[in-house]
Amino acid sequence: MLCEECGKRPATVHVQKIVNGRRSEKHICQECAAAGGEMSIFLQPFSVNSLLSAMLGSGAPELRAVSPGRAARCPGCGLGYDDFARTGKLGCGRCYEKFSKPLEGLLRRIHGSDRHVGKFPGKAGRGAAARRELEELKAELARAIQAEEYEKAASIRDRIREIEKAVNR
Repeated sequence: MLCEECGKRPATVHVQKIVNGRRSEKHICQECAAAGGEMSIFLQPFSVNSLLSAMLGSGAPELRAVSPGRAARCPGCGLGYDDFARTGKLGCGRCYEKFSKPLEGLLRRIHGSDRHVGKFPGKAGRGAAARRELEELKAELARAIQAEEYEKAASIRDRIREIEKAVNR
């Protein structure tokens, strides 16, 4: 497809705008997009680290409220929570344990949940899917016991044991 502006070069940029409920589309080359100002948003430097830093900074007072404070440091790498808030990067695997509370809040804010609820990749996802099923079954077991449905609770308990046995193999 050729550029709708110049008609010379291949269209590599797809611009879609919605203004007052009306949608417009055009397919243009990169040069015409840059000349028309369509690429200006992409020419500005952007990093995920700066996004995380902004979310941990002044725009997220609820995360600062649960932050471990300036003195808290990771025992593995010595990274402080303030360092993470500034850079958006953790130093090691132990940082996830040390800063678990504020990270849970951050994940809930970004993703709407602090638990993975999407699809899992083939072999690697089997354990995670089993853990999710176990959580659901344990909640169902608690409801069955609360409702005094003991036969149902016994079958759920047996299913939980089967899954735990399979996971521990």
